[in-house]
Amino acid sequence: MTFSIVARSEDGESWGVAVASKFLAVGSAVPAAVAGIGAIATQADANVAYKGLALAHMDDGATAEVALARLLEEDDGRAHRQVGLVDADGNAASHTGEECFDWAGGDTGPGVAIQGNILAGPQVVTAMRESWDSTKDEPNLARRLLAALTAGDAAGGDKRGRQSAALLVVRDGAGYGGNDDIAADLRVDDHPDPCAEMARLLDLHELYLTASTEEEKMPIDDALRQELETRAQELGHASLDAWVGTENYEMRVGDDWIDRRILAILRDGSDA
Repeated sequence: MTFSIVARSEDGESWGVAVASKFLAVGSAVPAAVAGIGAIATQADANVAYKGLALAHMDDGATAEVALARLLEEDDGRAHRQVGLVDADGNAASHTGEECFDWAGGDTGPGVAIQGNILAGPQVVTAMRESWDSTKDEPNLARRLLAALTAGDAAGGDKRGRQSAALLVVRDGAGYGGNDDIAADLRVDDHPDPCAEMARLLDLHELYLTASTEEEKMPIDDALRQELETRAQELGHASLDAWVGTENYEMRVGDDWIDRRILAILRDGSDA
């Protein structure tokens, strides 16, 4: 009922899962990841206990293959399970139980595990792997995972149809304010085209919750500061700082710089 990709970034600093299904709120059941430890997707007749168990095994030093073997040997329902794991070093493992509904199967490679069940056919997994392999130069793991998921969806995806999707990416210090490892945690719980909706949410996530790069920053001189303050007041705010806080642009505006995209939004007098 689900297809997923579990992976580590090429630089070895991020881990993540992307998943889609004809199932309500698939993100509540399938993905889990911890920076520096690994990531997992549990699906089919999902055993959600696998998430904590697998991460604990990998935290104790088990490779993805060893962690998977421990999960399966302790589970009488293993024939109905499907699971993919990637560990801290990029080792990958995937399991499809013999009782999973057709089409069911998976593929693994360096830093990636892809799997799905009740799929339109093996072309779904093939399309996801081809997308993953062709995007090695993409440094943004979330973008790369979503591209693979979208490729699987275009190849037929879940043969019962579409309903939900989720994207989880972790990296040390990547969370809001640098206080946890959640680089992205997005869910489309019920939508006719969840992969397309996920792409829209990822755009918004990067605008609101991703810090500006140096290239995106424009220095604020006296003239620009006066313009910014005036424009913010024209929109009904007491100051630029008040506008920034109201619109949640804190990660895109600094004391002496403003993101070029945020500047364009302010000059346009509208939200993103």
